[in-house]
Amino acid sequence: MAMDGVGVLSRTVAEDEAGILDAWLGHLKEGGSMQTGRIREAELQTQARTVLGQFRDALASGGADANGEAYAPLRETLADISRSRALQGFTPTDTANFVLSLKEPVFEALRRTCGTDASELASGLWVTGKVLDQLGLHTMEVFLASREEVIGRQGQEIAELSTPVIRLWDGILALPLIGTLDSARTGVVMENLLQAIVDEQAEIAIIDITGVPTVDTLVAQHLLKTVAAARLMGADCIISGIRPQIALTMVHLGVELNVVSKATLADAFAVALRRTGRKVVRQQTAQADERR
Repeated sequence: MAMDGVGVLSRTVAEDEAGILDAWLGHLKEGGSMQTGRIREAELQTQARTVLGQFRDALASGGADANGEAYAPLRETLADISRSRALQGFTPTDTANFVLSLKEPVFEALRRTCGTDASELASGLWVTGKVLDQLGLHTMEVFLASREEVIGRQGQEIAELSTPVIRLWDGILALPLIGTLDSARTGVVMENLLQAIVDEQAEIAIIDITGVPTVDTLVAQHLLKTVAAARLMGADCIISGIRPQIALTMVHLGVELNVVSKATLADAFAVALRRTGRKVVRQQTAQADERR
C-alpha cells in the first residue's frame, strides 16, 4: 500500500505541479501570510515553488520517509524558512500553515488523477498525510528552536542594559539593580562591575537594590558573590536601597550580608566620599571659610 501510494503521489505531483502550486499559493494568501506585511508576494512564491520542486524530487527518489537522505535538501530549505520567519515575527500557526496548507491542493490533485479508483486515492492520501505531517513537525521544531534563541539573546541584551555601572565620582561606582537577580543575571552583573572597576580604577562600588522587589536567601547569595568578586579586584562594596519590608524579611530568614549597607543611595554615596577622604560642602560655607 505504501509503495503504491508513493507512486500515485509522485506521479500526481509531477504531472500537476503547476495546478498544485497555484492552489497552494491561494491557500497561503487566504491564510493570512500576506496580510501581516512581513513577507512579499514574490518571496512567498519563490519559497513555495522551491519547496514543491524539492518535494517532487524527494518523492521520486526517496519514497515516503521524510527523514531520509533524499529529503535532506527539502528539510534544509524548510529550516531556513522557519528561521527567517522566527526572526520576522511570524506566529507558530503561520509557520506550520506554510507546509500543512499544501495538503488540500495535493488531495484535490490526487482526486483528479485517481478518478474512480478508490484504492489508489486512499493510498495516495495516506502517504501525503504521513509525509507532510513529518515535514510540518520538522518545520515547527526548527521554528521553536529559533524562537528560543531569539528570546534568549533578547533576554541577555535586556540583562546587560538593565545593569549599567555608573561613575559617581573618581574611584566611586554605582550599580543600580532593577528586577529579579538570578544566576544568569548575576554573571552579567559581575562581568560589568569587574570590568568597570578595572577601567575606572575604582576603590568603592555601591550596589543599589532599590529596584529589587524581594530579597531571599538565593538573591542574598548572588549579592555576596558580586561583593566577593569586587573585593578580589580591590574595591570595597556598599549595599544601598534596603527597604524596611526587605530588612524584616532578611531578619526572619536569617540572611546576613556581612557588608556595609545603607537605606538610600545618597547615604551610601556619603559613606563612600568619607572613605576616600572627600566631603561635599555648600558653596556659601566654602566662601565664608575663604574670607576668614
